[in-house]
Amino acid sequence: MNTRNDTQDSRREAVVGTAGCVTAFVGALAGIVLWAPHGKGGLLDGIEGASNWNVLWIGLPLMILGGIAAALAVFALVRGHWLRALGLVLTIAALAGLGVGVDALAGAPRPECYDPC
Repeated sequence: MNTRNDTQDSRREAVVGTAGCVTAFVGALAGIVLWAPHGKGGLLDGIEGASNWNVLWIGLPLMILGGIAAALAVFALVRGHWLRALGLVLTIAALAGLGVGVDALAGAPRPECYDPC
């Protein structure tokens, strides 16, 4: 029996799985960091003090998922899984399109003129 090879394979799978989880966690943190300035602007700097809660309820989860997908796409590319990376890139594009579509990533509404119109 190949117990030594089985042990090495199971250790390799464990290391790759752990690296994937750490990569996903780092991607989620990156999504939060990239969302923070936009989220602050949407929540605190709205017109006449109005907050845009979509940046929190929709924008933040989209940015976290996008960060995870981006990190895992890089991880898949490093491992040579081109089709998986392409699928993750398409996922990122869909998330960005959804975010812009629901206006959660468009930012806080800004007045078009600064003097009384």
